[in-house]
Amino acid sequence: MTDATDPHAIAVLIPALNEEAAIREVVSSVLAICPNVIVVDDGSTDATVERIADLPVTLIRHEKPRGKGEALRAGFRKALAMGFPAVVTMDGDGQHVAADVPRLLAAARQHPGHIVLGARVLNRHRQPAYRRRANNFGDWGIGWAIGQAVIDTQSGQRYYPRAALELADIDTEGFVFESEILIEANWQRGLRIAAVPIESRYHGEFRASHFRSVPDFMKITCRVIGKIVRRGFLLGNYRRARRDTPLLVDPQGVSADAGHSDQPGGVPG
Repeated sequence: MTDATDPHAIAVLIPALNEEAAIREVVSSVLAICPNVIVVDDGSTDATVERIADLPVTLIRHEKPRGKGEALRAGFRKALAMGFPAVVTMDGDGQHVAADVPRLLAAARQHPGHIVLGARVLNRHRQPAYRRRANNFGDWGIGWAIGQAVIDTQSGQRYYPRAALELADIDTEGFVFESEILIEANWQRGLRIAAVPIESRYHGEFRASHFRSVPDFMKITCRVIGKIVRRGFLLGNYRRARRDTPLLVDPQGVSADAGHSDQPGGVPG
């Protein structure tokens, strides 16, 4: 049986849109750990593709931008077609580091049946305050939907087991996809969520985010709350999410600076 947490058996999926400044370093660092890299170029108009043309990756190209959700969906389908038992996703702008991939795999090995999030709780003061508040609210809503306290549900660095990849065709798009798949993976496949602490890397180190703070956040919020309402408000789930603490796989205690106020389980201020 293929080990779904072996870095040589899984694939790393990198959606990319105009990432010429960072994409080569990102892909090269991943290849040093995992030989199976899928890059989905979502209609880039710069030299993103040229920067990695000589690297041994599986490349999917969209003629025009279709959004992050569709890029992830295309990568999931390709990973399934190639027989991979799991995928780790990373953004192409350099915000995530390849060194965290083995840590996500170790957490997945320790907690089968979980999606593992790279939770940006280290040096979280670097994260813009408005993004932190929005992320906390997203954690609250998704936690309510699945009945589990969760942390940093908006992170793009994740481990998805095959059961989650098989939900690639859920009816959603854009950045909402990353929130919705956490809920649907729980509702349809019984998957839970674990998290590994990673560093918050901001301060203008990367290109401007493709995430549009107000419209994308409103889409995510409306979608998540709408699902909860249609399910009958899930009051038992709400109580469990408020009562528990996130499953943070942190054997070395490296997340000690992730202050209590950043933990989900209540409405953020």
